[in-house]
Amino acid sequence: MAGFYLSKKNFFLVLSKRTGIGIGVGAAIIAIGLYSLVSSLGLQTIQVDDTYGIGESTTYTFTAPNHATQYFNINGSSFHVSLTTPEGGLQIPGSDHKKKASLQWVHLEDGESILKIQNTGDSEIHVKGTIEALLDPIQMTFHVIVIIAGLVIVGFSSAFSVRTPRDF
Repeated sequence: MAGFYLSKKNFFLVLSKRTGIGIGVGAAIIAIGLYSLVSSLGLQTIQVDDTYGIGESTTYTFTAPNHATQYFNINGSSFHVSLTTPEGGLQIPGSDHKKKASLQWVHLEDGESILKIQNTGDSEIHVKGTIEALLDPIQMTFHVIVIIAGLVIVGFSSAFSVRTPRDF
């Protein structure tokens, strides 16, 4: 039996059309997952622009590193605000406001901040702000799962359509 030589031209003839499509789709999914993973590392700036109706409440919970700056501007007829930040930082156990409230603080330690807002007035409240926060670790696993899904697609599409050369 003679030796087998597979040139570039013959290599692409061994792969079927479905294999090529599967590898392309899998590679695209892997690229999207890698881009999402890399872009989500480090400090993220999140813009908040929300409106809440009469009687509604909301809670903003986020983890931020030391020296991260947070800013919220709340407008409405009346509302109740409470804020909890890491030890040594700004603490608002609960206060009622009318018309407008502006909150700005800097994290003195790494940790979680919790801002609770309850609309107690007779009109909508508008919350606008900027949050500097770290990505939740569970979201990082979502990006890794997307990458793994792309690898599985490439693997299955490659394994199911590889043909044995004629001389074997």
